[in-house]
Amino acid sequence: MPSDRTTLGQFLIEEQRQEHLTDTLAALVRDLATACQSIAERVAHGSLVLSGSADSVNIQGEQQHTLDVAANDAFIRATETRGHLAGMVSEEMEAPHPIPRSSPRGPYLLLFDPLDGSSNIDVNVSVGSIFSILHAPNPDGDVAEIDFLQPGSRQVCAGYAIYGPSTVLVLTLGAGVHAFTLDRGCGEFILTHRNMRIPQAAGEFAINASNRRFWEPPVTRYIDECLAGKAGPRGKDFNMRWIASLVAEAHRILMRGGVFLYPRDNKVPVKAGRLRLLYEANPIAFIIEQAGGLASTGRQRIRDVVPDGLHQRIALIFGAAEEVERIEAYHAAGSAADNGAELTSTGGV
Repeated sequence: MPSDRTTLGQFLIEEQRQEHLTDTLAALVRDLATACQSIAERVAHGSLVLSGSADSVNIQGEQQHTLDVAANDAFIRATETRGHLAGMVSEEMEAPHPIPRSSPRGPYLLLFDPLDGSSNIDVNVSVGSIFSILHAPNPDGDVAEIDFLQPGSRQVCAGYAIYGPSTVLVLTLGAGVHAFTLDRGCGEFILTHRNMRIPQAAGEFAINASNRRFWEPPVTRYIDECLAGKAGPRGKDFNMRWIASLVAEAHRILMRGGVFLYPRDNKVPVKAGRLRLLYEANPIAFIIEQAGGLASTGRQRIRDVVPDGLHQRIALIFGAAEEVERIEAYHAAGSAADNGAELTSTGGV
């Protein structure tokens, strides 16, 4: 942990001097930190201020909590009139949110999940916010859905805030991953972890085991090998974790290592996965890769996927590079076996 008291603002100035970000991007990051600080205050008060469900559902067909709506509003209020954005997209909004015509526009697009893991609110488990920033293809024109459909490799910034025993903002600008802890006494985010790296050795995996009957064979194989422990092919014991909050899962892996799986399964065969590509999978993948890990669908790198919709869902596997590579290899072996069986059944060689 750094011994100085470098604030987020000071850190961004350092990054500007090293030409890792523009003045406009630095200002946008500060606005996002303000939104996260506001949400942290609301989360900390819990049922004293906001609880229960709103009288609405989001585009995903999910019942919105009151805090989902408040968090979404916090991001909009903190950014839409500041002159840094051409438009934004959120899990809670069906279509892109344009910048008011009375406000200046900027060169960036914002994509965010305002309150990840909101189903955990009622039981006081950590929740978070996730955001991604892209260049706007046409910053002077009206924003359109296609503007946001960029692969994750084009992100210029990604981050998340986790609202737990402490509020921590994790950020990448494409030159490492850094964490800032909110000092409530002075109201500043303080740099507490610089250049974070995921431990290479993994002793934990996170997966929703209740879906086991729907898993594809490569996932079942991987989990069974972990569960076999020292007596199995991996030759060591693994612990299982599952929080049902993507931010909390990502933060644990970033701090302690391991692998997270929310794979494609046959529970709903028409869906390629459960998590949203643009404002969940892509920003988490950017952070994980910058910390030395990997993020994949099981079949390809997450950040290479070309989006086909604002709220597209996808499988997400991330964490220690060796573990993700192993899972990808099992998927590749399964595909090869399936192709071989198909060739045999049709008379091929």
